Amino acid sequence: MKANEEVVLLQVPASAEYIDLVRLTLYGLAVKIGFSYEEIEDMKVAVSEACNNAVLYAYGDLAPGATMSAPDVAPRIEVRFIKQSDALSIVVKDDGRSFDAASAARKAQPATGKSVEELQAGGLGLYLMQALMDQVEVNSEMGTEVVLTKRLVRSGELA
Repeated sequence: MKANEEVVLLQVPASAEYIDLVRLTLYGLAVKIGFSYEEIEDMKVAVSEACNNAVLYAYGDLAPGATMSAPDVAPRIEVRFIKQSDALSIVVKDDGRSFDAASAARKAQPATGKSVEELQAGGLGLYLMQALMDQVEVNSEMGTEVVLTKRLVRSGELA
């Protein structure tokens, strides 16, 4: 952590019902920093996608109430909000099954020439995050860590 950064740490159970807590925390911090309503809505969608991926894919094969390797540790998602002078980074980390983003991107194919019935559902979360945020990084070592960064553009500045 750099000297000019502030970090807010949130840990929630890896369950869809807790993603709202992440979104509410993001909203509160983003308003204080000075992001516009539209920028905040984009960040909320991106962080929801990152959290949903952790719930569905990192821990998807676990039964409700099941634990990971440690007997007393329930599946969880750790979210770090890193406030910088000119940006907000949101780090969504799980300890479940790792996701190889580079491999998934190589396997992705354009949907040209396909009917709606032929399209495969899912798999657009990473592309959506990339479209909504200024920078997206995926690290897959012992779980998956998604780093979403949105730069703050003050009024009068060009993007």
